[in-house]
Amino acid sequence: MFLHPDQDPRSDGGFVGERDTLVGFLRDQRLTMEMKCAGLDAEAMARRSVEPSNLSLLGLVRHLAGVEQAWFRRVMAGQDVPRHYRSDDDPGGDFNGALPDPESVAQAWDTWRSEVAFAERFVAEAPDLGVTGTHDDEPIALREVLVHMIEEYARHNGHADFLRERIDGRVGQ
Repeated sequence: MFLHPDQDPRSDGGFVGERDTLVGFLRDQRLTMEMKCAGLDAEAMARRSVEPSNLSLLGLVRHLAGVEQAWFRRVMAGQDVPRHYRSDDDPGGDFNGALPDPESVAQAWDTWRSEVAFAERFVAEAPDLGVTGTHDDEPIALREVLVHMIEEYARHNGHADFLRERIDGRVGQ
């Protein structure tokens, strides 16, 4: 276990209403990703899983920063901003550019936290969960985006479980 249950910052459910439920579960998934990466240096954060995969914890943080940006800034808020790590020339840049450099790790966390803060503000200020953005020329409701984000984090937290276990043997939570 990474933390004693009394020190776990995640909720134990008990959410009331649709917005609180979706926001609460997404918050807990985000916290789980942070916990999976806690206490690791740049080398460990950038350590790849197994060849030929380029999967790493740092790559996941970079990828999730991009996912947050894509869904909340680009799709829901309609902002035309350049992607953080991906490009047409390197669509796997989230993972390809995850190098064992302390500055790169700090920058990835700063970018991720900035995108999470934007998303949290956007959701808090939305009049309801039926507000829509545009994805692939189709409307998509904020509630769908929140459910998708919970799924996205849950999947990648599973990857993070295996990556962390390979790095130092830590499992759980």
